[in-house]
Amino acid sequence: MGVINVLDKHVAELIAAGEVVERPASVIKELVENSIDAGAKHITVEIKNGGTTFMRVADDGCGIYRDDIKVAFLRHATSKVKVESDLDSISTLGFRGEALASICAVSRLQLITRNVNEEIGTSYEIDGGEEQSFDDAGCPVGTTFVIRDLFYNIPARAKFLKKDVSEGNAVSNIIDKTALSHPEIAFTYIKDGKQVLRTFGDGKLISTIYSVFGKDFANGLITVEYQLGAIRVCGYISKPEHSRPNRNMQNFFINGRYIKTRTAMVAL
Repeated sequence: MGVINVLDKHVAELIAAGEVVERPASVIKELVENSIDAGAKHITVEIKNGGTTFMRVADDGCGIYRDDIKVAFLRHATSKVKVESDLDSISTLGFRGEALASICAVSRLQLITRNVNEEIGTSYEIDGGEEQSFDDAGCPVGTTFVIRDLFYNIPARAKFLKKDVSEGNAVSNIIDKTALSHPEIAFTYIKDGKQVLRTFGDGKLISTIYSVFGKDFANGLITVEYQLGAIRVCGYISKPEHSRPNRNMQNFFINGRYIKTRTAMVAL
């Protein structure tokens, strides 16, 4: 008798979810990037207990068409890619179509959304990948995700989560980096009922730096602006008297995405 089994669809989805969703910060990153791709001008993120029991991401983007909602939660379902050649011109933060399928497989998820071209919104609830309800909802244009009880159905993965403080700090780090990369978007971040960050969304990087790092840090920066051909470098660096013994405060962004690059660190 053979020993190789074809995995049940549900088991396969739980395993695949682990590749995308490692901790609450992973969920927040994916959902916030979806909001940015949807053209949101205001994004609100709220977490409780480090995000392990409650996460909410609300935006005023274009919203999701009712006919697309259930399809959006299928694995590899995406609006960003249709044919192979599309992979050569991706300008969005997300495109693989794995995030929503992975998140709903390991949590209790509620989606409330209304597309800009629809008069009635929709509320969709999924627990562990299983549909619970699909109803009309009164809501503004945009999308709100509420995620509860991350890894409630995979205790083994839940054990690898760190303390609430550590998980919360990881989420805060994601929000800070994303806000810095998109100063044109107003971010509000609420942690355990307390607002800990609010950016202006005025398109000025220095305004976001002020909100994220504080007045003293922002006032001690020097403007950088240079262009060579199609490559443009802009931003801020600190004055020599504010130099630090490590590179923890160095942040680099390429085309609106935060990256870790030793090449840029050495060049700076």
